[in-house]
Amino acid sequence: MGNKVHPNLFRFGINRDRSSRWFPFPRRQVIAQLKEEFAIRTMIKNKLRRAMISGIEFERSGSALKIIIFTARPGVLIGRGGGGIEEIRKDIVAIFNKANKKAAPRDLKLEVQEVRNPDAHAALIAQSVAEQLEKRMPFRGVLKRTLERARGAPGIAGVKLEIAGRLGGSEMSRREWSSKGKIPLHTLRSNIDFAQDTARTTWGAIGVKVWLYKGEVFEEKEQASKENS
Repeated sequence: MGNKVHPNLFRFGINRDRSSRWFPFPRRQVIAQLKEEFAIRTMIKNKLRRAMISGIEFERSGSALKIIIFTARPGVLIGRGGGGIEEIRKDIVAIFNKANKKAAPRDLKLEVQEVRNPDAHAALIAQSVAEQLEKRMPFRGVLKRTLERARGAPGIAGVKLEIAGRLGGSEMSRREWSSKGKIPLHTLRSNIDFAQDTARTTWGAIGVKVWLYKGEVFEEKEQASKENS
């Protein structure tokens, strides 16, 4: 078997930016800060699954911490009168107090950014497929509809969907996949958006993987330079 590399990790520093931007000071706090971020990400994704969160970014600077949440349903996340975002802030403070027995950063900012085109984000597509499978919808129909909708989104040149598990309640697990367009995973200049999710069904867990090809980065830079000139 060949070794499989995570498409997003493979392109860090080339055409993708990291979701955590900070330098540990002192260096011995690296493990503690990574544990904090993992706990915060897990809490937000589990608690706000209906908000369709596509990504969470962290920015640290001294005693300041900025958390940027990208969501397709900002109203669900913010809540009525901002009550939802305040509840998230309290949960984050509780995580800091429990993890390291220390107070949360003095300057804690929560920023919510709306995702305009959900069909062009692999994380949102994976969540949508998982939700439909949890509602016992036919998996082949889910794959077909999702593939056509994602391929028709602007800027998407290729889509690949894959699900694995006890599909349709079968006794043995199997893998089903479908693709449309091209997915050049071995080309570093290709802009690949990859995400995976899990559907918790009565028959067990079903894994969902999504690949989106958004063209080559060199082409985007050339078009930007032409527009500027």
